[in-house]
Amino acid sequence: MNRVTGPRAADILSEYRAEFAVGEHSVRHLRRILRLYLAGVGLAGVSDAAELALTEVVANVVRHVPGRRCRICFLLRPGGVRVEVADGCPRLPVRGGGEGLEEGGRGMVIVDAVTERWGVDVCPGGLGKTVWFECGEGG
Repeated sequence: MNRVTGPRAADILSEYRAEFAVGEHSVRHLRRILRLYLAGVGLAGVSDAAELALTEVVANVVRHVPGRRCRICFLLRPGGVRVEVADGCPRLPVRGGGEGLEEGGRGMVIVDAVTERWGVDVCPGGLGKTVWFECGEGG
């Protein structure tokens, strides 16, 4: 996991925010929203990586967050996008080895492989977190 501060407000060109209670079938709808957003701003080239990473992060919400509620934010920045998924659960994602016959642990390995950087920001008081990642052209 990389530790990077969030984007400066001056670097944000556009944003999309929404709150959802997600289920097993929500990911395909969120991927479509992200794909359309990226195509609309001329960043279709980062769509595959961003959609795959979004799939893994939202799957963690479905599996591990009581109530499955999360806030999604797509932040357009010069040459790329930052995606944030926030929830009220203090449990942090684990970047497992993804080895053997383990049922989980590969999601954040995939996020690490397809994004420029990613991280987790813990909410004050430990009452939740924001998992974020960034994908850019040429990255």
